[in-house]
Amino acid sequence: MSAEAAQQTRASVVKVSREQLPLSCPLPEEEVWNLHPRVYLPIANSGEAVCPYCSTHYLLID
Repeated sequence: MSAEAAQQTRASVVKVSREQLPLSCPLPEEEVWNLHPRVYLPIANSGEAVCPYCSTHYLLID
């Protein structure tokens, strides 16, 4: 993956469902799964979370 593609992925908004909880960044199915250490993000109460490493914004859709 190119550096440009990785940058676009890091600054994106990702919609997730409750079936995907617990939420981790990067998501296991992403090509950049080893871009930074996996972190688990609390999203169930607020409905949104931001990764402290890559700034990906996650929105809970259900």
